[in-house]
Parts: sequence; structure tokens; C-alpha cells
Amino acid sequence: MIKSHQVKELRSRTNCGIVDCKKALEESKGDIEQAILWLRQQGKAKSAKKADRATGEGVVVSYVHNNKVGVLVSLLSETDFVARNDRFLALAKDIALHIAALDPVAITPADIPADSLAAEKAIAEEQAKNSDKPAAIQEKIIEGRLRKFAEERALTTQPFVKDPSKTVADLINEAVAELGEKIIISRFSRISI
Repeated sequence: MIKSHQVKELRSRTNCGIVDCKKALEESKGDIEQAILWLRQQGKAKSAKKADRATGEGVVVSYVHNNKVGVLVSLLSETDFVARNDRFLALAKDIALHIAALDPVAITPADIPADSLAAEKAIAEEQAKNSDKPAAIQEKIIEGRLRKFAEERALTTQPFVKDPSKTVADLINEAVAELGEKIIISRFSRISI
């Protein structure tokens, strides 16, 4: 039996609706941490359904750190109603702060410049060649290092600077579930001295 204090705690931690919190607690048999995970998974499912919608509104947010690093990020939504929402603006600011701290080179792993991947592949090949491992294992080592490199350098797959248990994509998916609209990072720029 799910108790009202459990629903209240889950609701305060996730900002989800009462019905969603009850369902999550039922699915997780009263375990709040599992319920949070379940809600996050549902948020991802909701955001996947919104993937084909057009994003014609949004904001451009700036962040300057110690007058040494500056970031501009363009975050898009479907409507100006969401683009003016405090939750949306806070998300944009968090993403700008994250970019300033971790210096990604692309939005997604697929967007990593080919020359960066080629340079990393050359390094990985040299290291694998010096490992005295069989050729098949060397290829797997190279693939693994390239995948890890792309995930570490792409914004959406980086662990979020304020909460490393989530990626930036998870952060966006949570906002999509909460606000009910598709949200994308269209571009960003980071400059530093």
C-alpha cells in the first residue's frame, strides 16, 4: 500500500504530478529511488514521442565565468510560452554553465568533427599497436576509446556538472517531461582567454 507521505516526498523530489508519482511508487513497490528512476525513464519515453515536432521558439542565454570564459547557448522549444517559462530559462542557464565548465566540442557524438576523431583514432591505434594484443582485440580497444572520446567531448553525453549521476541529455529529457514540449540545443559557442 502506497502512503501519502511517500507520494509527497517523491513529488517534492521530482516535481511530477500526483498520479505519476503514485504509479511510479506502485511500479517500484514503494522504493522511492526506483520510482525516481522509473519516472526518468518515462520522461525519456515522452521526449522520444515529441522528437518529430518543430522547434520554432527559444532563448539565447549567456554565461561569463570570472571574465575569462564566455558561453552563448541557443535552446529551442515548440512555443514561446515554454521559452518564457522559468524552468526552461533555468535549464538554458545550467547548460551554459556546464559548457563553460566542461568545454564540449559538439552537441552530440555524431557531431564531433571528423579531424578530431581522426586524430584520436591515430593515438588509439598507436597505443593499441604497442599493447602486444591480438589484432581483433586491438580493434575493439580502438573502437572503445573512440566511443569514450566522443561521449566525453559531446555535450549531450557528458555527465552534468552539477549532478554527475545524469547526463545533459537526461537533464533535457526531464524538462521535456515536465514542460510537455520538445526541447533541443540548436548551437553553442564558448570562448576563453
